[in-house]
Amino acid sequence: MEETPKTDKYTQAIAASKVIEDDAAVAEAVKKILDEHYAENDNADVYKFLFNTIDLTTLRSTDSQSSVARFTEAVNSFDELFPSLPNVAAICVYPNFAAVVRSVLEVTPVKIACVSGAFPSCQSFEEVKIAETSLAVANGADEIDIVFNLGYFFDHDYESVCDEISEQKEACRDARLKVILETGALKTARNIKIASVLSLYSGADFLKTSTGKEYPGASLEAAYVMANAIKEYYEKTGIRVGFKAAGGVRTTEDAVKYYTVIKEVLGNEWLSNEYFRLGASSLANTLLASIVGHEVHHF
Repeated sequence: MEETPKTDKYTQAIAASKVIEDDAAVAEAVKKILDEHYAENDNADVYKFLFNTIDLTTLRSTDSQSSVARFTEAVNSFDELFPSLPNVAAICVYPNFAAVVRSVLEVTPVKIACVSGAFPSCQSFEEVKIAETSLAVANGADEIDIVFNLGYFFDHDYESVCDEISEQKEACRDARLKVILETGALKTARNIKIASVLSLYSGADFLKTSTGKEYPGASLEAAYVMANAIKEYYEKTGIRVGFKAAGGVRTTEDAVKYYTVIKEVLGNEWLSNEYFRLGASSLANTLLASIVGHEVHHF
């Protein structure tokens, strides 16, 4: 019996998806969710939960071994200064700093995440991208955040998109793989749906909205489409994949809105930092201030 070509398999998976792809309908659905449920989630318990979902991030050209060590020390000292609060979910750095974080980090539940695969453009030789991921994991990364290959996608080369994600997944070994869709570049609900389906069927452990670098960051509409793709994939395969919003999530109100959308689409089973993350830097102090009731500059 003749094998179905890979490209046909991807086309079939996309065609079989019932995820909403009409932009106006998506916007209306998001508005309805927020109108009906935002207020019930705007409280201190949710703020504390959201703080515990943060991937505390430093991705600057000026990052150095000493600055990343200080950044990590702030996470260590948090437990002493705020013993009644949960810590952040992870520290996210460039891959060459994985070993620094691993040597300084003392808080066991906090994971080490590294951007990889020629972040944020995804433009390099595939061998270089795989080597970067392998080195990040070897140096202590628990999680790897790679960028979805937009060049292949817009050329409709879905086979190459999926092959690259699958190979990065293999390079991760036991580390979890987050695939950054760069939804600000994808723009439409249909494109975000297709990118989500391709990433899910290529082995993504998380779908992430944005790099926060070149294009517009996270949007609630993109989150809604991605969450529905994750839900559909779970219903078909029994595999639970996480969701991460990143890029422009700066206020407590923003964070609660993403929480509300994910809760209503995916349910309480996704409400842990195993399956829900917020990628941010300034958000940590903002949420902390909302929890304790006064301005805080810990991070």
